[in-house]
Amino acid sequence: MSQKYDFGMVGLGVMGSNLLYNIADHGFSVIGFDLNSEKAKNLEKEATPNTDVKGVSIIEDFISQLNTPRKIMLLVPAGKPVDDVIENLLPHLSKGDIIIDGGNSHYVDTVRRVKYLADQEFHFMGMGVSGGEEGARKGPSIMPGGDVEAFKVVQPILEAVAAKVNGEACTAYMGKDAAGHYVKMVHNGIEYAIMQLISEVYDLMHRGLGLSNEEMHQIFHQWNQEELNSFLIEITADIFKQKDVETGKELLDVILDKAGAKGTGKWTSQDAMDRGVSIPTIDIAVSLRTLSAYKEQRINASKIYNKTHSSLETDSSKFINELKEALFCAIIISYAQGLSLLVKASEELSMEIPLKYVVKIWRGGCIIRSTLLETFYEAYSAKTDLENILLDESIASLLISRIDSLREVVSAAAKSSIPAGALQTALAYFDAYTSERMSTNMIQAQRDYFGAHTYQRVDREGTFHTEWES
Repeated sequence: MSQKYDFGMVGLGVMGSNLLYNIADHGFSVIGFDLNSEKAKNLEKEATPNTDVKGVSIIEDFISQLNTPRKIMLLVPAGKPVDDVIENLLPHLSKGDIIIDGGNSHYVDTVRRVKYLADQEFHFMGMGVSGGEEGARKGPSIMPGGDVEAFKVVQPILEAVAAKVNGEACTAYMGKDAAGHYVKMVHNGIEYAIMQLISEVYDLMHRGLGLSNEEMHQIFHQWNQEELNSFLIEITADIFKQKDVETGKELLDVILDKAGAKGTGKWTSQDAMDRGVSIPTIDIAVSLRTLSAYKEQRINASKIYNKTHSSLETDSSKFINELKEALFCAIIISYAQGLSLLVKASEELSMEIPLKYVVKIWRGGCIIRSTLLETFYEAYSAKTDLENILLDESIASLLISRIDSLREVVSAAAKSSIPAGALQTALAYFDAYTSERMSTNMIQAQRDYFGAHTYQRVDREGTFHTEWES
């Protein structure tokens, strides 16, 4: 009788292979499938000695060697490839088998797949996995959602392989239907915002203060020992040290300032707009990545407008401290925006996303892990129905004492012509969200003037329209 395996993986790229090795290292027998027979062979060759790892390139061999109910994870490109793999698997599966999509699928596709497979008596889960290649191998943050009965079956495996913080696994049930992929989507939107904020702070240090890469390495390294301690600050410090093997120059200085925005970051912005949730720092991060791709136009525009930046006329040590506090504030505000979207989407899509456990499992393994998440966890533990973390008094105390630094940094960036859109929108969001009155009464007056769109009044209930005099 041939051996049976505990867990199967379809797609043996770096992420799929690393996660499978991680599972095997924790005592589970695993089998991987890839149409590329070389990848299947290499899976076995590179496995940790004395672990139970098998690679196959024939679908029937893969399915027949899995224990039932079969637990099969897909790590293939989002979109049609996921549907194609599912259709190829179905004829070989038995009722009650579990399919897990661990890629960055759009949550609307996950909703469709949950219903489609449930109708055929199969279990389907959408699961976010964050941490990159190293996280997959050593312990990622895992965000499973969908079929709760299926989650209970795979829970021991997920808890074994996830990153650990204070001995607790960075995985938990994220909610119904597409909750796992929705949480991962918002995670990536927050990631966009924080990366943009860090890049702007770097620019203000580099072009504004004229600091060297070594000086910036020292600053970011120190920040990572303090309240900004996080994965993205840590790797930023490391980036400043890297040399280019071809030229011997510092690698950061030879990387082109050109990127693109697609997938989860863009989806976060689009869905927030559809749901009426304001996430401007995430939006501008997506937009500025898109704008960076227009490199030739930007070069031409800089010539037309004779665009130059001016050095910051300020005390460097004082300004560096203001940058630290400004970045700290803006990162909190970015999290607040993303988490507020989760609150609204969970309600509208009936996903029942537990915010307390979202921030708890983001504390380790994932790209946006940060010591700040401990504070968020405490906030959601005290008040599970918190609509926005800016309404928590402990968070408020962190911002009140530092928000003036964000104002100083935004002002300095504007005066020096160094673009700092994420820092600016973080401040604008904070000022608008904490304002009892905004200027929107003027917009409502304008709309009623030209389109009879009506308005509400401050002194009585009801909807009103005025015949405006020209």
